[in-house]
Amino acid sequence: MRLISICPSNTELLAYAGLMNSVVAVDDFSDWPEQVKELPRLGPDLSIDIDKLADLKPDLVYASLSVPGMEKNIEQLSERGIPYTIVDNPVSMSEIGTILEKISRDAGYPERGIMLKEKYSSFIEKYRSLSETITEKTNVYWEWWPKPVFTPGENNWLTEMSALAGAVNIFADKKEASVQTDWEDVRLRNPDTLLIAWVGVQKQKVKPAVILKRPGWKELEAVQSDRLFILDEPFYCRPSPRLMIGLAELSYLLYPDIFPEPDGREDRILFN
Repeated sequence: MRLISICPSNTELLAYAGLMNSVVAVDDFSDWPEQVKELPRLGPDLSIDIDKLADLKPDLVYASLSVPGMEKNIEQLSERGIPYTIVDNPVSMSEIGTILEKISRDAGYPERGIMLKEKYSSFIEKYRSLSETITEKTNVYWEWWPKPVFTPGENNWLTEMSALAGAVNIFADKKEASVQTDWEDVRLRNPDTLLIAWVGVQKQKVKPAVILKRPGWKELEAVQSDRLFILDEPFYCRPSPRLMIGLAELSYLLYPDIFPEPDGREDRILFN
């Protein structure tokens, strides 16, 4: 089959499912695995070049509604009669196992999908079991956009990741997947730990000094305890199996005496 992915999380799902040899093009923002660098690019995920896509004659396009604005791509695929499937936008880490199973089944590999789901679920359960041994859980604040401020609410995979890592998301009392708030609200909630992963922004471009200029933030418990962490956003902001990397890193960061230390090799966590 000739497959096309038009958003980074879909590309990562296809890679984990062992389908990259069938992928003939991706969006501009897909950056993993390495072999995507050799593939044709179809433009930003919110503005795919449908003419170029159609010329590649795909058997199936993996679309998504994970980011507002992608509806335009799907409308154009439908109008052209180009076969596509919409990958579900998960609200939890656990759902990604089900998505992996479906992706493999759609591509003609149902048995592989079952195996991948079981393997992924086993990884999640290992961390769930360890987190249940923690009696005093740290309160964490996630920030995935600074201005206006957006943070995950209850129905979001980062809230589940927090729980699997033995922590509590301070905005889990909000039902939304993504909550718009402000610096003062965060200050009043006074989290123990600040976790910064801005969507689409490389870790090295996020400056802690700028964050600490916010009114009253230097008095936060997290700042006083030196618990401000800038994270690699691909491991936290994309609904793909690479969230396993984020979970492994976060868990050890918060509770190094309870969770295993990641050995620094992404492939070992993903594919062992």
